[in-house]
Amino acid sequence: MQATQFRKITKARTRDPKARGAMGRAIRYLMNYKRQAALPYLFLIIATLAQLAVPRLIRNVIDAVTSGYIADQVLQALNKIPAAFVSAALPKILEVVKYPADWTLDQLKVQLGTDISSAPQTLISAVILIIVFAAFRGVFSFLQAYWGEKNSQAVAYDLRNDLYAKIQRLSFSYHDKNQTGQLMIRATDDVEKVRLFIGQGLLQLVGAIILLVGTLTILFTTNTKLAFTTLPILPIAMVLFMIFGGLSQPLFAKVQQKLSVLNTVLQENLAGIKVIKAFTREKQQQTKFLAAANDSMNQSIVVARLFTFLFPLIFTIANLGQAAILNVGGKEIIAGLLTIGEWQEFSLYLIYLFLPIAQLGFIVTQLGQASASATRIFEIIDTKSDITDKADAIKIPAVKGDVKFEDVTFRYFGGGEPVLANVTFEAKSGETIALLGATGSGKTTIINLLPRFYDPTEGRITIDGHELRDVTLNSLRSQIGIVLQETTLFSGSIRENIAFGKPEATDEEIIVAATAAQAHDFISSFPEGYNTHVGERGTTLSGGQKQRVAIARALLLDPRILILDDSTSSVDLGTEAALQKALDILMKGRTSFVIAQRISTVMNADKIIVLDKGKVVAEGKHKELMEDSPIYAEIYNSQILPNEKGGAQ
Repeated sequence: MQATQFRKITKARTRDPKARGAMGRAIRYLMNYKRQAALPYLFLIIATLAQLAVPRLIRNVIDAVTSGYIADQVLQALNKIPAAFVSAALPKILEVVKYPADWTLDQLKVQLGTDISSAPQTLISAVILIIVFAAFRGVFSFLQAYWGEKNSQAVAYDLRNDLYAKIQRLSFSYHDKNQTGQLMIRATDDVEKVRLFIGQGLLQLVGAIILLVGTLTILFTTNTKLAFTTLPILPIAMVLFMIFGGLSQPLFAKVQQKLSVLNTVLQENLAGIKVIKAFTREKQQQTKFLAAANDSMNQSIVVARLFTFLFPLIFTIANLGQAAILNVGGKEIIAGLLTIGEWQEFSLYLIYLFLPIAQLGFIVTQLGQASASATRIFEIIDTKSDITDKADAIKIPAVKGDVKFEDVTFRYFGGGEPVLANVTFEAKSGETIALLGATGSGKTTIINLLPRFYDPTEGRITIDGHELRDVTLNSLRSQIGIVLQETTLFSGSIRENIAFGKPEATDEEIIVAATAAQAHDFISSFPEGYNTHVGERGTTLSGGQKQRVAIARALLLDPRILILDDSTSSVDLGTEAALQKALDILMKGRTSFVIAQRISTVMNADKIIVLDKGKVVAEGKHKELMEDSPIYAEIYNSQILPNEKGGAQ
C-alpha cells in the first residue's frame, strides 16, 4: 500500500511542473532586494569559516598540553637514567618522541626544555583564538539571522500584496467557486510557511552545504583514511532525504487543504453567529467544526509519523559512522600514526559532518511545507481572471447613459441552463428602468453584467455605443453608482464609509450626499456624528441606517448610471416614502436601473421590464403593462389590491 501511495505521489509530482518550480519562484522574490538579499549569505560564510577553524585550534591546545607533559616526563627520566644507558637508547628515544635521528643528547634536552616552556604560551594563544573565533561566529550569526529574517519578511510582504492584489482583480465567478476561508489561509498561513523557509530553512540549507563541503575538504587533507571511512554515510543519507522529500510534499499540501476547510468552517460560523444562535444550532455547528478539526489533526499526525521514522533513522546512521571512526582512529593512535589532538580534531569535524545531515531532516520538513504552500499561493496568482481589460481597451469618456442589451445570454461558469436567454432592451439617457420579476428571474444578473462583474456568454452590452469589453474596467465602473441588496459597510467611521469611493471628498459633499439619502438626521443624532464607528460589517447600525449610508456612498460619486438593487428593502414604509422622493429627484438626468420587490416603488419608472425565467416577457410603462402583461397584472394585484382592501377595512 505504501509503495502504491509513493508511486501515485511521484506520478503526481511529475505531472505538475508548477509544483516543482513554485518554491524556486518564491525564492526569486529575494532578487527584488539585490545586495540586501546577499548579506545573510555573506555573514553565513564568515560564521561558518569561523566555526570550521575551531577544531584545529582545539587540536593545538590538546597537542600543546600533551607534548608539554610528555616532554616533561621524558626530560625527568633522562636526568634520572645513567648517561651510558641514555646514549645507548638515544636512537630509540628520538624515534618515539619524533625528533631527528641525528640529534645529540644535549640537543634533545634543549628541545624538550623548549617544548615544556612553550606549551603554556601555545595553550594561551589557542584559547584566545578560540574566543576570538567564537565572538566572530556569534556576531556574524546574529547578523545572518537578522538579515535573513528581514529579507523573509520583505518576501512575505511582497507575496501577500501580490496575492491580495490578484484576489481583488479576480472575477466574481472565481469567488463564486472558491471559499473565503481557503483564500484567507493562503494569504496568511501559506505565506508564513514560505517565509519561514526563506528566512530560516534556505539559510540552513546553504549553511549545511558550506559546512559539508568545508568539513569534507579538511577531513581529506587531514587524514584520507578516516575520511574515506565516513564517506559511505553521505549518499545513504541523501537518498533517504530524497525519498522522504518526495513523500512529504503532497502530505503537507493535504495538511494545508484540511486547514483551509477548518478555517472556512470557522469563518462561516463567526459570520453567521446570529443565525446559529437564533436557530439554536450551536451543537450541530460544533460537531461540524470538530469533524474538520479531526481531519486536520489526523493529516498532521500522518506527517508526524513519517518524520518520527526519519529522524531516528538518520541519527542511527550517524552513530554508525561515529562507531566506525572510533574503531579506525583508535587503531591509528595505538600504532602511533595519530596524535590525540589530531584524533580529537577529526572527531569534532565529524560532528560538523553529521550536524548538517541531521539539519537536512528539519530542512526537508520546512521545504515540504513551504513547497506545498508556495504551490497553493501561485495557483491563485497564476489564475486567469474571466474579466480583464483587452490589450487595446480604451478609457470610456464621460457617458451620457444610453445602455443597450443585444441578445444577451448568460450562464454561470459557462455551462448549464441559461440564467438569461436572449435578453434585448434599451435604456436611453436619463431614463429610469425598473426590473421586475420573481426570485430567480434574472434581475440581479442584469445589473451584475452592466458593470462587468460578469461577461455575457452570448450577445453584447453597450453604453453610448461602446461595447463593454472594449473599455477599461476602471473607467467603466467609476461612472456607475451601485447600491446592492446586501449592504456591506467596512470597519471605520460613517464618514469613511460614505467617502469609500471618493476618499478626497469634502465634508460638505459628504453631508449633501447623506442628506439626499435621508441619512443626515440619524447620523447627526449620534454623539460623534459622522465620526461614529460603525463596527465590523456595520453591526452598530440598523438595517435601514446601513442602507441609507450605502445609498449616500453611491450618490457621492455623482454617477451617470445608477443601480439600486432593492435598495429600500430594509427601511420602513415611512422612511421608504421619504427616501423614494429623494431618489426620484436624484435619478433625474441619470440612467437608473432599479430592482424592487414592492411594485409601488417602480410604478412611475420610464420603463418597466418584466422578467420570467431569464427572459423578457414584457416591457413598457405601468399603464401599458396593466393592459398587456398578465404577469405584471398578477404581481400588481397580489401586492396593491390586498393593501387597498386592508386600508378600506
